[in-house]
Amino acid sequence: MEAQLPPYSIKMMLPELFLFVWALVVITFDLLTRRKSGSAVGYLAMLGLVICGGILSITGYGRGFGMMFINDPVAVFFKVIFLGAAFMAIGSSFGITNRKIVNHRGEYFGLILLSTVGMMFLASSQELLSLYIGLELTTIPLFVLAGFFKDDRKSVESGIKYMIMGALSSALLLYGISFLYGLSGTTDIVQMKINLAVTQLANEGDIGVILILATVTILAGIGFKLALPPFHQWAPDVYEGSPTPIAAFLSVGSKAAGIVAFVKIMMLGLEAFYDPVMKPNDWGILVGVLAIAAMVWGNVAAVRQSNIKRMLAFSSIAQAGYIMIGMVAMNQYGLAAVGFYTFVYMFANMGAFAIVTVVEDQTGSCKISSYAGLSRTSPFLSAALAVFLLSLAGIPPLAGFFAKYYVFAAAIAMAGSSNGHTWLYWLVGVGLLTTVFALYYYANVIKTAYFAREASPYRLRPLRPALLVIAIGLLGVLIFGVVPETIVDFARDLPYYIAH
Repeated sequence: MEAQLPPYSIKMMLPELFLFVWALVVITFDLLTRRKSGSAVGYLAMLGLVICGGILSITGYGRGFGMMFINDPVAVFFKVIFLGAAFMAIGSSFGITNRKIVNHRGEYFGLILLSTVGMMFLASSQELLSLYIGLELTTIPLFVLAGFFKDDRKSVESGIKYMIMGALSSALLLYGISFLYGLSGTTDIVQMKINLAVTQLANEGDIGVILILATVTILAGIGFKLALPPFHQWAPDVYEGSPTPIAAFLSVGSKAAGIVAFVKIMMLGLEAFYDPVMKPNDWGILVGVLAIAAMVWGNVAAVRQSNIKRMLAFSSIAQAGYIMIGMVAMNQYGLAAVGFYTFVYMFANMGAFAIVTVVEDQTGSCKISSYAGLSRTSPFLSAALAVFLLSLAGIPPLAGFFAKYYVFAAAIAMAGSSNGHTWLYWLVGVGLLTTVFALYYYANVIKTAYFAREASPYRLRPLRPALLVIAIGLLGVLIFGVVPETIVDFARDLPYYIAH
């Protein structure tokens, strides 16, 4: 019997194929211009992302390659986030490419595009092996980008550390996937859920211990990508040593890729095993514990930081904990809240990192003390930074407030639905307390910029691409804070598409 390929459609995969080719074009263009292209190669990369977004908007929904590639609203939603994060990361990078990456601009921008391609394939995957391949296509270019400053000891250290931890997380994820395949006999995520549930209900063998081991190793593998404690040790050092726009891309793009992997495997493939009656196979409480650890440790450790990149690294750990609250809610509002949170988090975090990049480029420092008196010499940047930090803290009427409100509301609704989920009230309580606590270190940066005795000696002049990124971030934080329904209404339908 001859093997047959599943039905495939090049049209469904056209955005990914285009962006892959465009990444090669960007690298080749830089070589053909003998690395003297200046800012042109950066603008070329940004143009490719805009064109890719346009292609994505007209591609439609359907299967690209059987169950290995499905373009549905969930995939498109996260692809928009990936493209937006890459666009803002590249727009923030013109300063460092003009000063520090003069001879390797093409490779730098090309690797960002290639990592984005991996994220987009991951979003469309509904099969374990193709999902893993998409995750690796995402992270391998990031290993190189994290250590891109070859003459900087911290950058080289961050690249090596990220590669080692990334390899360990991949091994754990593959280990868990192998167990799931052994238990279910398939790598199709939907069919895997059915096979596991049938086996469990029919009591055909004891799968409990192996399923627990598979769940723990998969959570550990994805936990590294999301920087959930105790798998977070790499994040502060990697963020500090990486080029600042790459740290921003890690905090948004890579985190969103981890969220997609979690949704696909845990909420789609192992949905039947999230329930109090499935103990000890219930993974909900385990994820809740990881969420509490992320919120507590991320916020506590951020208070002690004097380096703003390390502070934002610990902040991103805490933000992952808040996102996990929506994950464990496991209802229509939970996944919608996760989608909205990830979307608006992109604007606030990428905008904040863009300003950090500008300050670092022109002052040579990432210390919070270097922001002292900045409001008097650079009022626009100081005001924009304050808006981004307040949104991350969850202050109304900014978009970050509604992001936290929706994840808390989803968890409360789930807790009230049955006695077995009342522990979610405690999870929300920890989230509320740590949100108040987080305001301290965000406000400390604002206080330093606005209430220092002397004016800053620096008058910052951002390049136009960086100004564009900051403007996009401000518009996103403000507009979706005033009218969050525009995204929430769309995200509310995501659970339907996940289930079908």
